[in-house]
Amino acid sequence: MLETTALPRKATLSPPLDTRYQVETPEGIDLPLRPAGLMVRALAFSIDLGLRGLMLGLLFSVLAFLGKLGAGLGSILLFGVSWWYMVLFEVLNQGRSPGKQWMGLRVVQDDGTPVGWSASLLRNLLRFVDLLPFGYFLGAISCLQHPTFKRLGDLAAGTLVIYSEKPLTRPELPEAQPRRPAFALTLTEQRAILGFAERQGELSDARVQELATILAQPLQVPAPRAVAELNGIARSLLGPA
Repeated sequence: MLETTALPRKATLSPPLDTRYQVETPEGIDLPLRPAGLMVRALAFSIDLGLRGLMLGLLFSVLAFLGKLGAGLGSILLFGVSWWYMVLFEVLNQGRSPGKQWMGLRVVQDDGTPVGWSASLLRNLLRFVDLLPFGYFLGAISCLQHPTFKRLGDLAAGTLVIYSEKPLTRPELPEAQPRRPAFALTLTEQRAILGFAERQGELSDARVQELATILAQPLQVPAPRAVAELNGIARSLLGPA
């Protein structure tokens, strides 16, 4: 009998590390969210903690002149700032406390919708559990173990801390009269013309003319009018402002 030698199997490569969290909206649209990790959340919390301390220090220094009345008002303010600072900012400022806004973070529900009063209140009330037994120990362990970096309060409230995506901005194109191409352009051709128009300000005049001549050849546009024609087509492709 012939002995068959087993060929070595190809090692399967693990997919690259990706912390994006995909949710599907009620309209059936996939919405990618990027959960924030422990360190950036700790920095945001430290900023908020410092702001609260500064706020309370200023208020107590004023209330000190009111004697016993000031002490009573100070107790109420201490409770209000300690428990409602985060909740008010998260609900009324699109999930962003000052610290989170500074670090480019915000709180949302697990499905990507804005955080509500009950969820925000629950996640912040359970913060004292995350602080046990000392120095945010349980919260840190939970963040490090969970695939989307949730602390215990997030798990209970069904919330997620994510990076705020930058809003899309309309590309800046040179001033030109919109022109329609002589024939239908492919998607690749449209991208090339738009890319040329967007990057024009970064290039020298000679390079602009060189690229315009190359791009204009399939369009049967004379070289002297290439730049103006391409900018006009780019304006037409981008549509009205």
